[in-house]
Amino acid sequence: MNRLKTLSLILLTLTTVPSFALKTKKDGPSVEIEISRTATHVVRITNDTLVLISGSTYLFTVDTPEDKGLVSTQIGVQQLPQQLRAKDASVQTYRVMARDGSVKTEGELLNGDKLVVSSADGKSSKTYYIALKPMAVGGQLNLQQKNMTLNTRAELTLYFTAGQRTPNATVSIFLPRGIQPTLENTTVNVIGRGDVKLKDLATQSIGRVGSNYSYSKVGSVNITAAANGAAILSFNNLDLRPANGPDLKIVISGVKLETAGAYTFKASYTTNKPEILTSAGIGAETATLNVTSNVSDFERVLNKDIQYKETADSYTTANFSWGVNNNIQNPALMQSLDHGKNWKSLPAKIDSKKGFATVTGLQPNKLYHFKLIVKDGPNKGSSNVLKFYSGKMDVKSLGAKGDGKQDDTQAINEAIATINDMGGGTLLFSSGTYNVRTVHLKSNVYLFLNKDATIKAIKGADAPEPTWFSDKKYRSGLSPTAPGPYADPENYMTKQDVGHHYFRNTMFFGERLDNVKIIGRGLITGDGNLVNGDGVMNNTPDNRADKMFTLKLCTNLEIGGIYHPEDLWYDESKDEPYYIQKDGSKSFDHDNMLKIERGGHFALLATGTDHINVHDTYFAKYNTTNARDIYDFMGCNNVTVTNIYSKVSSDDIVKPGSDCALGFTRPARNYKVRNIIGDTNCNLFQIGSETADDIKDICVDNIYVLGANKAGFSISTNDGAHISDIHLNCGHTGKLHSRSKMFRTRAPFFISISNRARILGATVGRYVFMENGIKHDELLVQNVNIGKVENIILNGIDIAEVYSGSSYGGKNGRWKAYDGKQEKATPIVAGYKLPDPETVTGGLNFKLPNGLHTGYIKNIVFNDVHVLVKGGNAAADTANLAPELGVGQYNVANLKVQPSYGIWARHVSGLTVKNSTFNYEKRDSRYGIFLDDVLGARFSALKLVRAKDNATVIKLKNSSDVAIEDVVYFNDEWGKLPLKLAQ
Repeated sequence: MNRLKTLSLILLTLTTVPSFALKTKKDGPSVEIEISRTATHVVRITNDTLVLISGSTYLFTVDTPEDKGLVSTQIGVQQLPQQLRAKDASVQTYRVMARDGSVKTEGELLNGDKLVVSSADGKSSKTYYIALKPMAVGGQLNLQQKNMTLNTRAELTLYFTAGQRTPNATVSIFLPRGIQPTLENTTVNVIGRGDVKLKDLATQSIGRVGSNYSYSKVGSVNITAAANGAAILSFNNLDLRPANGPDLKIVISGVKLETAGAYTFKASYTTNKPEILTSAGIGAETATLNVTSNVSDFERVLNKDIQYKETADSYTTANFSWGVNNNIQNPALMQSLDHGKNWKSLPAKIDSKKGFATVTGLQPNKLYHFKLIVKDGPNKGSSNVLKFYSGKMDVKSLGAKGDGKQDDTQAINEAIATINDMGGGTLLFSSGTYNVRTVHLKSNVYLFLNKDATIKAIKGADAPEPTWFSDKKYRSGLSPTAPGPYADPENYMTKQDVGHHYFRNTMFFGERLDNVKIIGRGLITGDGNLVNGDGVMNNTPDNRADKMFTLKLCTNLEIGGIYHPEDLWYDESKDEPYYIQKDGSKSFDHDNMLKIERGGHFALLATGTDHINVHDTYFAKYNTTNARDIYDFMGCNNVTVTNIYSKVSSDDIVKPGSDCALGFTRPARNYKVRNIIGDTNCNLFQIGSETADDIKDICVDNIYVLGANKAGFSISTNDGAHISDIHLNCGHTGKLHSRSKMFRTRAPFFISISNRARILGATVGRYVFMENGIKHDELLVQNVNIGKVENIILNGIDIAEVYSGSSYGGKNGRWKAYDGKQEKATPIVAGYKLPDPETVTGGLNFKLPNGLHTGYIKNIVFNDVHVLVKGGNAAADTANLAPELGVGQYNVANLKVQPSYGIWARHVSGLTVKNSTFNYEKRDSRYGIFLDDVLGARFSALKLVRAKDNATVIKLKNSSDVAIEDVVYFNDEWGKLPLKLAQ
């Protein structure tokens, strides 16, 4: 097998090896070495031999050619010291000698090289021969809680991450005696797919896949007993090619240890490709749990409400908990204000039976230390010590300058780490400008921006992460004839564009975090240093950041201003949003809002993240450039979006979807979206276009579209997903304060199905066929069912100025009036139909898995919808027959000009239009409504206009079961000679 060299830095990124300090407190003459606790590349050390791992893996950076991804996993000379330590903790010096006797200062270590270890005084030395052995790079095993209280029942959480990526992996976790996992009391989370009991692992969903995908289950598990009474957890057939943080999160419930001491855990794993290798199970693959008689699980209890509300005692009250143990009786809470030098008891409300304590009335803005004292019994003594800052901790006090000149990235990241180590808290950004590259968010740390604080992106953000697959088959899109994205059915990197599947090239990054907030009244700006184009990876390495906030597989996220209970709405005369006060008056005070601008490709890319609250944000108040998507939610659940104003952007403002960027798909459910106001070059609200998994239960109330060059409200299922129960302006998010409004949209609604099938295991073929007399040469998906869209209710909307009138680009001022040149389209409802076999050259040689040839949009209702279009189309346009939406087509533009000025519907089963009006400003000689292959339509209480040169109001083609009741049309112009349309 060919082995290629790679940069040691890339290898260390892959294996996440922490740095190891050679110098320690004790000097001495020892030259004996042992394996570091963080080692990942050492197999063993004998009296005169140092055995290191060798092997290979696939690893692609964004610059790696498609045929150059096979790399060596051997470490270099400069990384070797991180793998070793002195047996007696003395200072040592290391020197590597090549086989020819020369000193090696860089490059890979080879068989026959020598390591010379010398004591600090240079008087003693020892030589170790270096030997290489084919093995996997060592993984990392970590315990969430490294200490446990004796005889206290608790949960034990372990995290394991393999040292290199691989499909079909086997992982073994060796548990010490006294810890007994069962299929019922233990859960596992594989690569972020979600926690399941061990008994349910084999039946856990693998997500939506096509039939050409090799995995049928997430994995399997066995529990075996070792000779000494210990237990071994063996996980098999795991796909560890995706890197989403810990590969395995294992939680064992009800653990109770009755003997104090150190308990050692060990892990190892076996790769399957590019070669079969097993890790050594030493160094970083070991972890120790210390069981003590003293209380060691004393911790602070945090409020994880996703709506930040600050009260007078928010920071002067603290809650604590510890494991329930009948031997812990009458504990006392102690405090220190001098870093633990002096302690005194603290009045607190303590419930020893529940293991809970509350303290109030703390002095504000003080660093407290707390501990628990148990006076008697087997758990007598002091607990572990906790820290708590009773206020917002100013980042300037922790090293940041905020002067707009210095790079504050390191100081901010260290400050976040400090607060995280304290158990959580709020990091205050006081007045100033803070330059950052990539801020690394951490659990339980809130970033709070004062009004005069600005966080500004500078160049040099973190690089896009290396991956098992190359994404170059799909870097910026998918044409109807490009087979590259489907070439490897296992490659999740080619199923969505480059902005979605790289996560680390961002201004703020978080992965597998819980309880994160970015809130306040200040400004966050990309300052032109976040790229918003699909060619971002062609840029120089210091200019590849294209996202502002990137949250991957997180929970409990809040981004926004200071919460206001009032609804946000829009004043046309002032061109500004306002809050509706209780008395109905307008408040144009936006000081509470978080200002965001120049967000790059995404202001927020949340992928696989649940329980999200984004609110009270003002986009592009000061600068309208470098802004593409605003809020993108990929495979996220339980999402609330409220009071959003976007002056202008180039892409969707609120977008639920689901893609394959995690290496698997995730459904999305339960969205409450309210008071969204904005102007966009794309859609104001869009479900899709990434629809790799199901999206359901979406409620949107009170939208105000100022401009949309695609659609005001769009639903596009393109990849086989089932989209259902979508409600617009039905009052499900709260009381409706206004009717929704749409102005300057190319199409008010675009509800569609295509069959793009960007999922794992999809296969395609290239076909030539005729459609409506036009020759097509394009891809057709062969093994993924056409998606579903059903149960859609669109209610209470006023629509006018129907043309592409967004102010995006800014060349014509705020909005350019319609001059007849801008694009315009009809409200569209379009299912999807494969070409008829007889029209395909050579015939249609496949059937979809469910045997269906047509995907119908089902049960869609328009109620109280009033549309005023520009009109002006000639009667000749009634002959237009829009093409089916092929692979890579999910936009209004793909359907050209419709044969009706009102609703145009094709491949629909169950269409209801009631209590609505359709009108034009200038005579439009097209049909009022056009139905093509619509099965079951109900029209009632409608008013339309029939142009004098077109005798048909509602045109039917291949449609049946159409009921008409109380439908009135005017002759040629609104209000003129109304007539009732016959059934």
